[in-house]
Amino acid sequence: MSAPIVGAIRPSPTDEEAAAIAAAIEVLWPEPMQQNVEKSQSSWRFSGRWWNESSRWPAKSY
Repeated sequence: MSAPIVGAIRPSPTDEEAAAIAAAIEVLWPEPMQQNVEKSQSSWRFSGRWWNESSRWPAKSY
């Protein structure tokens, strides 16, 4: 990955344009999220497969 080229934008932005760019970056840049150190216990448990459940169809007679 190459390093960003600083000062390569021509013509240089005016002070108003630079302020608008800085404000847009500040608004759009994602805020860092705090990592939750404690893992919450999930109440989900695997209870079986739907294809193994008893069927409502009559038993095979062949």
